[in-house]
Amino acid sequence: MKLGLHTGRPLPLTCTPIRFGSWMGGDRDGNPNVTAKVTRDVCFLARWMAADLYIREIDSLRFELSMNRCSDELAKFAYEILEAENQYEERHQENGYQTSHRAHAKHSVCNSPALPTQLPAGADMPACTECNDGESQLPILEFPVTDHSDSFESGHNAESSVTLLKSSLSRNSEKYDDGKLDVNVRTINVSTNASSSGSGTGTPSASSTAGFGFSSPRKKTSEFNVGKSIFDKILNPNITQRPDFAPYRIVLGHVREKLITTRRRIEEILEGIPCDYDPSQYYENSAQLLEPLMLCCESMQSCGSDILADGRLADLIRRVSTFGMVLMKLDLRQESGKHSETLDAITEYLDMGTYSEWDEEKKLEFLVTELKGKRPLVPPTIEVSAEVREVLDTFRVAAELGSESLGAYVISMASKASDILAVELLQKDARLAVSGELGRPCPDNTLRVVPLFETVKDLRGAGSVIRKLLSIDWYRNHIIENDNGLQEVMVGYSDSGKDSGRFTAAWELYKAQEDVVAACKEFGIKVTLFHGRGGSIGRGGGPTYLAIQSQPPGSVMGTLRSTEQGEMVQAKFGLAQTAVRQLEIYTTAVLLATLHPPDPPRSMNWREVMEKISEVSQQYYRSIVYENEQFLEYFREVTPEAELGNLNIGSRPTRRKKSSGIGHLRAIPWIFAWTQTRFVLPAWLGIGAGLEAACAKGYKEELQAMYREWPFFQCAIDLIEMVLAKSDLSIAKHYDEVLVSPSRQKLGEELREAFRMTEKYVLLVSGHEKLTENNKSLKRLIESRLPFLNPINMIQVEILRRLRGDVNNQKLRDALLITINGIAAGMRNTG
Repeated sequence: MKLGLHTGRPLPLTCTPIRFGSWMGGDRDGNPNVTAKVTRDVCFLARWMAADLYIREIDSLRFELSMNRCSDELAKFAYEILEAENQYEERHQENGYQTSHRAHAKHSVCNSPALPTQLPAGADMPACTECNDGESQLPILEFPVTDHSDSFESGHNAESSVTLLKSSLSRNSEKYDDGKLDVNVRTINVSTNASSSGSGTGTPSASSTAGFGFSSPRKKTSEFNVGKSIFDKILNPNITQRPDFAPYRIVLGHVREKLITTRRRIEEILEGIPCDYDPSQYYENSAQLLEPLMLCCESMQSCGSDILADGRLADLIRRVSTFGMVLMKLDLRQESGKHSETLDAITEYLDMGTYSEWDEEKKLEFLVTELKGKRPLVPPTIEVSAEVREVLDTFRVAAELGSESLGAYVISMASKASDILAVELLQKDARLAVSGELGRPCPDNTLRVVPLFETVKDLRGAGSVIRKLLSIDWYRNHIIENDNGLQEVMVGYSDSGKDSGRFTAAWELYKAQEDVVAACKEFGIKVTLFHGRGGSIGRGGGPTYLAIQSQPPGSVMGTLRSTEQGEMVQAKFGLAQTAVRQLEIYTTAVLLATLHPPDPPRSMNWREVMEKISEVSQQYYRSIVYENEQFLEYFREVTPEAELGNLNIGSRPTRRKKSSGIGHLRAIPWIFAWTQTRFVLPAWLGIGAGLEAACAKGYKEELQAMYREWPFFQCAIDLIEMVLAKSDLSIAKHYDEVLVSPSRQKLGEELREAFRMTEKYVLLVSGHEKLTENNKSLKRLIESRLPFLNPINMIQVEILRRLRGDVNNQKLRDALLITINGIAAGMRNTG
């Protein structure tokens, strides 16, 4: 709307600058509860919800759009709907009569005639008081159709109005047959008014209604017609049962019936009931639903009802364009190792060796050869383990649902080009198998395959992997044909931060994005970067605008994908006004980053300084987290990490594998546990050491200049400052004193000293005297929460102390869960 006010050219109704996706029910990475059946059911449940929401909107529209002025094209379409319904009712009545006649003959002991099943046609109409002799007393409706007269000249907008006329039986070829009124459709008259202005024509395309489907008109039994309410008579006009013509209600009623059939079909699929609906009876995709809605909108605009067209109807068209018939597309995610295990089973079954033992070149040769072939790779009779079968079933479900329901297939822990081609091969093989069983091609295109680079090592090799992929002719052509020449790459903030510390992860992410963008540019391929950000600073969280504006130049070229996870969904999108504000922030930041990209590092010297800080920061971080023998036990004692795993409050198991080390602990519980203690260690550990080392080498003024002039560096320092302001050393010390063994409390004191050093150098670089000096609103928010947050922390410490002496006490577990929720709400960025 605002774009139209400023430029005079509003966005088209079907334009979708923002799209929504989800992987709830599709993310099976380390979660055994997400199966192929779960994914299938979630997709159909989303479709059911979309259809149900649209039905509610259509009901409101039908009540609102009562006018009878419409375009000739809409009038023609409405008449075809009514005529199809009339023909169906005639067939229904004939079949009903024959059935009852046969039943009467079979049960000949019944001597009395059967009661009538319906009233005569027109019995519910008011009596006509002004009738000429010899004429019918029933009003005859004149239906609008295309008039190919001279009044429909090129360059004129035509407008149809429907008149209600009473005509003689002979003139209008009326006839009564078995008590039914038959209107001869060859005597339809249309009165038209042509406007001299405009550019449209009054003659609709012959194929304009071909996609709407008339094989399943509304099924109204005679008993229902007799007893239906006055509102239903208004909202469901038909040929013989209404005193006026309401074209919009007729068309929208037809849409409603197809949506109801769509919803009923989905219910039967979910219940496992065989259903055999004609494709014209339901909506399969958003284009089918948009067609009649756009026809109504264009009709209203041609009749001068622009304000009405821009109301509820325009909102519905935008919703259908944005959410489609699937509500939101579901992304699938699986770890790369699972695909290797699946190919191991296949190659071993075929006596080809063990796939995972081959070198990268042999893997690529095998994968490309199979991708170019036309035969399936997996034999139907193959016997595999349950885990491998689940992977194969997932690809089969993806082939059945297609890209209309599913979005991307994300490969976590991707590190080589073969990881991507392996998914392409398994996807292709499943589609061949499914299409062979169905006897027709699989629906839509293959899913776009998105590598997720997570660890620091994988981020450093991301550009090389993309270059290797795009150098393969088959893959490059596939990207151009299947994905419109767009390569999507996901970068992970969580595991890289847990692996090397927040500062090193941020710098490696920055460089990886630069390298991926450069690699795609070399081959003339567009790129979309998918940011796997969490709510906490340690997982890439923070203010959205600040994060987007600090991306490398050229990495946001009109497109960007980002995750919103956990409690941040509720915080950012829980209220309508807040949700609109967040979407505005996303849109503004992406536009600005595209039209006016952020500045790169001013000189190579800045990059060298960043490398030095990153190196020292990573070494210090890993020396504490991975190399200090006491740290693991200290972590378990001082945080509620062990208790979190027993509370079942996460979306997946807390560990990728059954291991007690930090390496296999997922990033969410790792950061969440430290946030509960108000120490938030993963977000700042190592940064103080890195900044201290840089200042010791004389880079103090250089660092301050970087903070003032480089958006990326400024964003990194500001986020660390925010984390430090939300932390509380006195609370963290209390956890140490009550819960940690005396022999490990010295480590806690060392960490608190590292916290103070980090605060000192962050303030030195930013030039601030106190934390949050440049963010007064954040300071007020923190101070307002402390009277509630501090007591909850004190209570949690006592509960943990008691629970560790009585692990089976359910009341203590329930109390702990309450304190966890309270602290998470107070800290906001939690996981």
